Amino acid sequence: MNEIIERTVSATPQRVWELWTTPEGISRWWAPDGFRTDVTALDLRPGGALEYTMTAVGPEQVAFMEQNGMPLSTASRKRFTEIEEPTRLAYASIIDFVPGHDEYEQLTEIELHPAEDDGTRIVMHVEPLHDEVWTQRLLAGRANELDNLAALVAAV
Repeated sequence: MNEIIERTVSATPQRVWELWTTPEGISRWWAPDGFRTDVTALDLRPGGALEYTMTAVGPEQVAFMEQNGMPLSTASRKRFTEIEEPTRLAYASIIDFVPGHDEYEQLTEIELHPAEDDGTRIVMHVEPLHDEVWTQRLLAGRANELDNLAALVAAV
């Protein structure tokens, strides 16, 4: 069963769409705290790919990665499954970083609904990962991303 995360942000659905579907927009909010995201490829169409590198830049995050023998930068890939500008976006994340597990895909679906005062209610449907621990990590990361997006549009 999918998990649902919701946020209302102070930007129009079109502005949220632009921040979610352009390299410039994604790089401004996508990474969790203490990390940077650099988009290397973006083909915004069903079947198209989003590829990016996430790099630890915060001292605490760099120390954690180094202490655990993890690389400071990790490449990630997503495949778009649905695109309906500016109301719906869905993508399959390639899960290829879990020790002891073969690569698999995880689906995330985003709905953007107009809200009061030119805001947007974001509803994110998140397919669980292979176990509860990894699913909770994923949900925490997605929630942090949405908090970053809300803070970005509130600061404008």
